[in-house]
Amino acid sequence: MIPTIPQSRFVRRTYNAYIALFFIYLGLPLLVVAVFAFNDGQFPSLPWEGFTLNWFFGAERPMIGVFNERSILSAIGTSVFVGLSVSALSVAVGLSNAFLFNRYQFRGRGIFYVLMLLPLVVPGIVLGISILVFSSTAANAVWDAVKWDIEVLRPGLVLVVLGQFSFITTIATLVISARLQKFDRTLEDAALNLGATRLTAIRTITIPYLSSALIGAFVVAFLMSFENFNTTLMLVGSDAPLTIAMFDRLKEGSTPLLNAVSLLLMVGSSLLALAMLSFQRKD
Repeated sequence: MIPTIPQSRFVRRTYNAYIALFFIYLGLPLLVVAVFAFNDGQFPSLPWEGFTLNWFFGAERPMIGVFNERSILSAIGTSVFVGLSVSALSVAVGLSNAFLFNRYQFRGRGIFYVLMLLPLVVPGIVLGISILVFSSTAANAVWDAVKWDIEVLRPGLVLVVLGQFSFITTIATLVISARLQKFDRTLEDAALNLGATRLTAIRTITIPYLSSALIGAFVVAFLMSFENFNTTLMLVGSDAPLTIAMFDRLKEGSTPLLNAVSLLLMVGSSLLALAMLSFQRKD
């Protein structure tokens, strides 16, 4: 709806009702998940059996809580490790890509740009299978040739990091590029005229200007890595990140423990997003 165009009362009410229903559709499942994290029962379903915090802090089975469930805590630690690794790599390469595609003209630039965007349109499960097939084929070829088993090419955390990095770095590149396009390059020219080298000018002027975009790209990359499932499922080894651990638990039967984990994820993601927005407003 365009605010400047006069609308009848019926159209306005219909539009407002649509917006309300849309947000209810988005928020109601999350609310249900959050509510049943506090249900004093073995299953996240009606009837409501009372309020409890055991699914967070319980220490005795069958109602052992998130903070006392070693497998879940280990999976969270694995997800944090993978997320930080993917985020650091994505921001570093994304910064380089942003400078490459915004500052330089070279033959094949358009083709390389399309190739950079390609992982965004490839389904995650297809991307994971492709990486798994390629790495396994390479590992098997090396083993057949010299009897040397390259473990990093086998399913495990290294492949998970590389698999997520292959498409998350594109997001980081776009976030940083959007900020870099607004930069006034005459500031760098002024620094060069005052005797600074190109690297010094970029380090002292351009990078601080990009700081909000770098932090934003890092947070977005971390959140995308933390919640990724399709690509991770194809590449995971014995150390399962949280999404895979929750999927394995769900196959055994849903309990309010998974609701509690989901609630913590919602709160954590929201806090990270709010912190990022607050930082960008101050920039």
